[in-house]
Amino acid sequence: MAKYLILALGNIVAEYAHTRYTFGFDVSDALVKKHEGAFRLDRLAEVAEIRWKGQILVCIKPTTFMNLSGKSVKYWMDKEKIPLENVLIIVDDLALPLTKFRLRPGGSAAGHNGLRSIEEVLGTDNYPRLRFGIGNSFPKGRQSDFVLDKWREEELPLVRQKMEKSVELVESFATSGIERTMTQYNKLDFTL
Repeated sequence: MAKYLILALGNIVAEYAHTRYTFGFDVSDALVKKHEGAFRLDRLAEVAEIRWKGQILVCIKPTTFMNLSGKSVKYWMDKEKIPLENVLIIVDDLALPLTKFRLRPGGSAAGHNGLRSIEEVLGTDNYPRLRFGIGNSFPKGRQSDFVLDKWREEELPLVRQKMEKSVELVESFATSGIERTMTQYNKLDFTL
């Protein structure tokens, strides 16, 4: 029975709940709820442990600030003895349209403070990540407002579709591996 660390990047501040910025938390919540688990407050994170087809998924929502996410990742990897290839980071991505998500085995932080922190602490950018496209339809200079905004009403059906598929993707990552999961899910294009 293998263990996986599923770490969602976001912000625990209540005012940011269900925004583009904290979509990783929403995916993690949906995954844990689907498997009838529950989060508990622990060191550096809210933590839930679920089982799926013989695998153990340790789901983490860091309670650190975004730019200190690496501390939470490192602590829980070490505590649970989870190898880097069994870690999956769920993160929002401005560079991808809302209609897409991408699973990758590694890559640059692309300016994301949470990913940058993880890379600094782990000393590598070679860890799996699910980049959830949030689009970039904001006026110049309004990026922060856009990222911290709630989803628009017309976006919600598409966001719900992507959340459901994101949960399936995480399950597939733990049971089928990253290559097969990338082949199956990266080609998806969501529409309203």
